[in-house]
Amino acid sequence: MIAAVSHLGTVLAAGDFTSPRVDYHALAPEIVLAAGICAVLLIDLFVGEGRRWITSTVAGFVLLGAVIPVFTLGVIGSDIRSMFDGRYVVDQFSLVLKALFLLVGYVVVLLSTNEIEEGGYYQGEYYVLLLSSVLGMVMMSSARDLVSIFVALEFLSIPAYMLAAWRKRDAKSNEAGVKYYLLGVFASAIMLYGMSLLYGITGTTKLTELGAKITATGHFRGAEALAVVFVLVGFAFKVSAVPFHTWAPDTYEGAPTPITAFLSVASKAAGFVALVTLIYVAFPQAKDVYQPFVWVISVASMTVGNLLALRQTNIVRMLAYSGISQAGFILMPLAVAGTGDSAESSLRAVVVYLIIYAAMNLGAFAVVIAVSRKTRSGEITSFGGLFSYAPGLGVLMTIFMASLAGIPPLGGWFAKFGAFKAVLEAGNGWGYSIAIIGAVNAVIATAYYITVMREIWMKPVPDGDITPIRTPGAVQAALVITAAATIVFGVLPGLVSRYGNLTDLTGAFGR
Repeated sequence: MIAAVSHLGTVLAAGDFTSPRVDYHALAPEIVLAAGICAVLLIDLFVGEGRRWITSTVAGFVLLGAVIPVFTLGVIGSDIRSMFDGRYVVDQFSLVLKALFLLVGYVVVLLSTNEIEEGGYYQGEYYVLLLSSVLGMVMMSSARDLVSIFVALEFLSIPAYMLAAWRKRDAKSNEAGVKYYLLGVFASAIMLYGMSLLYGITGTTKLTELGAKITATGHFRGAEALAVVFVLVGFAFKVSAVPFHTWAPDTYEGAPTPITAFLSVASKAAGFVALVTLIYVAFPQAKDVYQPFVWVISVASMTVGNLLALRQTNIVRMLAYSGISQAGFILMPLAVAGTGDSAESSLRAVVVYLIIYAAMNLGAFAVVIAVSRKTRSGEITSFGGLFSYAPGLGVLMTIFMASLAGIPPLGGWFAKFGAFKAVLEAGNGWGYSIAIIGAVNAVIATAYYITVMREIWMKPVPDGDITPIRTPGAVQAALVITAAATIVFGVLPGLVSRYGNLTDLTGAFGR
């Protein structure tokens, strides 16, 4: 304490009050989102009850407006923009992920517009929380310090806890919010304990310095290994990897469907961004610790997610377990990220998978929202005979289910191809074994996706009501965006692989 006071006195005496350099162009997406949050909040305060729909329009324009500086930063060049002593970095990796989060947020706004308005929910607060969560995700993609990573995680998680319980008079929604909150806080506590151990061992929270100091002794001590595992556990919860997945099915079923789509795509992607950043920057030499851990949770997620998805009768719960299984496939490349020359291909495989998964999974939830407006049911059997009275939705749901199964020529096949290619390039037992297990699970997963397609094309309409479905314009726009991306990424995979190639972080991460 005395030493700290003495140091503070020395600094004050020296008059060292140099302000940190701030690159406002690099921070423009975050600034636009922050201004948009304030704008939506103020609009909600002053508009009348009958005009609260304006908040959804403003939220959509804010998200699209935040994409503009992301685009300009990408066009200007590949220079790395570093701020706050390298603790906040804007590079090609972060720009690709920022664009993904913003576009996913925009699609979720489209999905939310009618459901939130017609459900009698509080619209202004809903979009404020949604934008706040997206802001946390955008921050996560640039965070290169344990403190900034944790702040970004809480920024995206706390609004999500409240959004999961947004249907306040629904017992299932209340249960969803409580489970998500309690387990999320528990996971955050474990992760924060791991971060505190890392700081105590290395004396720094900056990721690049952690990477150099954590193995300074030439071998891992027990405390170092425990710290790495605890930090990874926190983000394994966020991506709903087994055995940290128990919150996902109940939360997905109880939350408003647009928020379920948001959690299944954007929140999961943010967790993977943090995992990638930590593995490639903070723990590049810790493969003896993270590789077995990631390998085990990847295999467990694929297997458990698939087996439990086979038993589901509710479409949302099936997609929840499908998301757990898909998380296992995304984790596959990270299980060999520190092996041989597979580091760069593993990184690109993860980014490409996240982009394609976002399109096809959001599209599937968009169809669920459209169909449930008529059937008022979440059962898989409610899709019976869908093609007979809503052929467009039937074809689109078939496209999304086939893509999730990895059937060519849709986007899902290329995502899985990249994951398998990355693990096989490792050329060792870790890679070959997880490739075999992944191939078996890919076949198993096809079964429950085909179950939905069979209902659509081969089963009769459950109640005999073949009244056409009237899909709102906003949901139609979301379906067009997601379907186009799913098809184009599969037919022209070079387009999405180009964005994967932009995320070559060997130089950016200082490896």
